[in-house]
Amino acid sequence: MQKSKIKVVFSDERLITPSGLNIVGGMLGKSNFVKRCNRIPVDKKRSEPQIKDGDILLTFIGLLCQGKPEYDAVKEMQDDPDFYESALGITRSIPSAETLRQRMDDIGSTLRPKILEANVDMFRTHGVEPSPLETGEVPIDIDVTPMDNSKTHKAGVSRTYKGFDGYAPIMAYIGTEGFLVNTELREGSQHCQKNTPAFLTETLQLSHKMTDKQLLIRMDSGNDAKENLGILLEDGDWFIVKRNMRRGETAESWLALVQEHCKDVRNPREGKAVYVGSSWRDVEYIAKNGELKTIGMRIVYEVIERTIDKRGQILIVPDLEVNTWWTNLGWTDDQIIESYHAHGECEQYHSEIKTDMDVERLPSGKFETNELVLELTVIAYNLLRMIGQESLKHKPDQKKRVKRRRIRTVISNMILLASHVTKHARGTLMALGRSNTWRFAFMKTWRRFAAV
Repeated sequence: MQKSKIKVVFSDERLITPSGLNIVGGMLGKSNFVKRCNRIPVDKKRSEPQIKDGDILLTFIGLLCQGKPEYDAVKEMQDDPDFYESALGITRSIPSAETLRQRMDDIGSTLRPKILEANVDMFRTHGVEPSPLETGEVPIDIDVTPMDNSKTHKAGVSRTYKGFDGYAPIMAYIGTEGFLVNTELREGSQHCQKNTPAFLTETLQLSHKMTDKQLLIRMDSGNDAKENLGILLEDGDWFIVKRNMRRGETAESWLALVQEHCKDVRNPREGKAVYVGSSWRDVEYIAKNGELKTIGMRIVYEVIERTIDKRGQILIVPDLEVNTWWTNLGWTDDQIIESYHAHGECEQYHSEIKTDMDVERLPSGKFETNELVLELTVIAYNLLRMIGQESLKHKPDQKKRVKRRRIRTVISNMILLASHVTKHARGTLMALGRSNTWRFAFMKTWRRFAAV
């Protein structure tokens, strides 16, 4: 028997796709950030001055949480403005695309301290604390990630080390979940160490407000500088920093050193020798009081000598690879190396921001406005990460243990979850259909974060 075909018709029912914005708005509504922004006087010469700055920021955060950080995407909210205003907590009205663009330009980077403090306050409000490693330390991974903005004339776009034109923002992630604690938009050609001491100091201050546990800072070789090491030592933090070879050092000199002193020599295959161990060097740094100090610091090394490549080809000249790290931890050499390799997971976080949230080709031609977009991304990214981590506790039929929900999965299954909206008993009722298996995780997450 042939099944009947499905017909498509229009109806007047209120079917909302991004129902998850109700959770986003509820989480933001419990924060004082929007209230503080709304107290800022709005210049009457601005476009639609009756719309407060808080409404502008809420609207754009709502777009970011859908992975649509472009101004024209706000037009989708105009089909049912009552729902979006109620869900996000917008007090006046949803701005037009033109007003959103103009007001974002007006605000620029003036709210950076407030946004970063609001991010910290959001964690406190909802009782979320970044998770530590098994050893008890809370990791902070700091890294630069180029953003491709080729073939544009935006302010600050220049050649990055990846070989394309764009920006090179620095990101700081905290906890094993990869929450964003700080970010700074930079011109593409800017060296990764420029302004990093100030950024590192700011990141540590924010991180100490988010957790009382000991911090472990991990950075790559672009940030191998005595200024950074001094800041970390003075702050009393643990750290692992990839080290550059100094003047006079060569791969051959390191091989000669480890062949003489290293007691841990491994031969994983024929023609490959791996030397693992520790050495010590004096490092000078400037203390907070301006005093020049010298400290003996541990260097963990991994020197690899290959005389036969992986295909069995004998090499005339041995291939040498030298990896060294600064650290003040008392862990074993293998633990230090393994922990630094875990630092590479922040590349996954970069990818989720740039692809899942589509925050790569920034929407404005003005550098200050793009700074604001990246700062609001901190809030939106952490909202999505919190929702994703909470949903892990409630999703049925989980075949394997998952420690983190990818942002793309959160957007598609928790934010873009359809519902039927009706007015009932002087209130609004948002009904979840029985055909969506994520409805239980959605409901429990909404009760955890957004229910009044």
